[in-house]
Amino acid sequence: MASKMNKRAGSFLWSLKQFGNLVPTSRTVRLYSLRFGRPAVVYSHWNPRNLSNFDMRMQSPVRYLFQDAFVFKPGDDGFQTKGINSGIVPGVNKPLCPRGLSVDSKYSHASNDGLKEEKVNHEPYNEDILTKETKPTHINSQKLSRESNSLCDVLDTFSEAPTFPSSNYFSAMWTIAKRMSEDQKRFEKQLMFNHPAFNQLCEHMMREAKIMRYDHLMFSFHAVVKLGIPQNTLLVQTLLRVIQERINECDEKCLSVLSTVLEVMEPCKNVDVLRAGLRILVDQQVWNIERIFTLQTVMRCIGKDAPIALKRKLEMKALRELGKFSTLNSQRMFEVLAAMDYRSVVLLDECSKMVIGNIHGCPLKVLINILQSCRDLQYRNLSLFQGIADYVTTTFDIWKWKQIIFLLILFENLGFRPVELMDLFIEKIIEEPGSLNMKSIISVLHIYSSLNHISKHHPQEFLEVMTGALTDYLHHISSENLLNAVYSFCLMNHFPLVPINQLLKKDVIEELLRSGDMERNVHKLYILDICLKLDGVPYHKALDLSLPQLPSLSLNPNVKVAEALSSLLGEECFSRSVQLQHNYHIDFEIRMDTKKNQVLPFSNTDEVTSADIQRVAILCVPRSVYCLDSDHPRGLFATKMRHLKAMGFRVILINNWELEKLEMKDAVTLLKTEIYSDKDLPAADANL
Repeated sequence: MASKMNKRAGSFLWSLKQFGNLVPTSRTVRLYSLRFGRPAVVYSHWNPRNLSNFDMRMQSPVRYLFQDAFVFKPGDDGFQTKGINSGIVPGVNKPLCPRGLSVDSKYSHASNDGLKEEKVNHEPYNEDILTKETKPTHINSQKLSRESNSLCDVLDTFSEAPTFPSSNYFSAMWTIAKRMSEDQKRFEKQLMFNHPAFNQLCEHMMREAKIMRYDHLMFSFHAVVKLGIPQNTLLVQTLLRVIQERINECDEKCLSVLSTVLEVMEPCKNVDVLRAGLRILVDQQVWNIERIFTLQTVMRCIGKDAPIALKRKLEMKALRELGKFSTLNSQRMFEVLAAMDYRSVVLLDECSKMVIGNIHGCPLKVLINILQSCRDLQYRNLSLFQGIADYVTTTFDIWKWKQIIFLLILFENLGFRPVELMDLFIEKIIEEPGSLNMKSIISVLHIYSSLNHISKHHPQEFLEVMTGALTDYLHHISSENLLNAVYSFCLMNHFPLVPINQLLKKDVIEELLRSGDMERNVHKLYILDICLKLDGVPYHKALDLSLPQLPSLSLNPNVKVAEALSSLLGEECFSRSVQLQHNYHIDFEIRMDTKKNQVLPFSNTDEVTSADIQRVAILCVPRSVYCLDSDHPRGLFATKMRHLKAMGFRVILINNWELEKLEMKDAVTLLKTEIYSDKDLPAADANL
């Protein structure tokens, strides 16, 4: 009887097994109740037989290591640094609610309560799997930001009933943070990091990155970076990797957001790889970009080290779209090209015209950005600079003095001398000398001495006002600032006794010679010493300390001028690369008989009395010694000319860029005209 029962039981179990084999286990999944009154999420690729390997299959391979990445730990006051030495991003096993969206979007991690079986299609998991009956209710980030007053309010809402996608919570927090002051924002961010739900939100964000819509991913990435979450956290690095993997889904809007975020991120392996991918994408899609703002954002992001071919392609795209440029686009293009380190003269010229034509009402900050970009790109446009200077001159009263000074500093860097604006500022300084602080005094003296500008109407009054303003700060001025101020006065041929006495104290000189920028200080002290000796100063005192020797300059006289002089005068009638006293050098020297107005060979100068000899210094000069597009010499070069004349020289200036355009016979004619000219032949003992 027992044997018969065993046979029947075995037959039943065999039949049950065969029936079970008819049902494909790979198509069977388990749905877990979320217990928040929301539909359950259906996950495919679930096989109960693989349960033992579940934790291992939760891991997602990542190509690059996240060295010393921060991992958010609940309950900590800050971040915990954890070195990750493997190429695996561990799956997070502590979700706030058992939604179970894993990093690789294949498996869920949930409790075993409320299990039920249901057949689903065996397809790769993506957002389309979230069908109408299983897809959670979306939360509106705009509505959430309106209803919340702080970042923690958003996290409280998340902890009560998390919804998909988590990107909406980050976007809402960034929207709220933008409304705060800097101090409040800093305080709120600290509370956000310490909130118990913040770690859980980050974990959900990492799980959902591969399945959420790409534009949601990009906006959440933007919010994460703007909220100040450290770049070396696992969250940020995971987002970087997922964005890189899905970059082919990037449309024009996402391209703009991605460029904006990458521009402010520090270099690291994942950022560099993503930036390289962005460059490839831009190279492929540049002709399809429709919005000028997106084009300029992309140009800013690709960086200075982008391939020159890509920069040229972007330049051609911008030139093609010039007809669509607004005034704001034209103003912004200067900064964009500076960020690319690409000097497109054609594009800059066209944008300059639009800036000049629409300059009224332009914020000074924008004008300053334009001038800074022109300086970085070494772009010189006299019409643009004059237009900005005229606009600021006509609206002078609406600007603060520090704004005017900063603008003048930029003009000085560009070598541009705005005469009317500088004269107007001198008048305001004379009227209100007390409005200058110490920093402003140093800056104003530097600007006016460098550009060699003294008002025709109030030359001495301006210098006296500046001297009085500097004297008031002598008791608490640094040695370097004092040296800079006195050096500027010397370039303007003005020598205030009280500041000079203060500067020439032994302890002050020793401090300057011990400073980090010792060579620069020594050069300025040399100029001061030369001025005290050559400029006929009533106060004549040499420096007490012996100064270190300045490095000798390697002079290479202009070959074309040498050939022209040899053709015109002969080799014995001129000398090249002449070293003078006071550490001055000249390119060529010739000597002339002032009575007969003829050039003398150096061997015959003893036959003529020294009173009848005129020494002529020929200087071959670049554009940089003049103010922009003028023959007005800048401060240091003007001082050298003054001192050469004080030493008895007549100075002839040969402009290198003009000489290069001439044939040799024309160069000889030019030199002959200059040498035998009757102008500027001072007596040998002339002293300015």
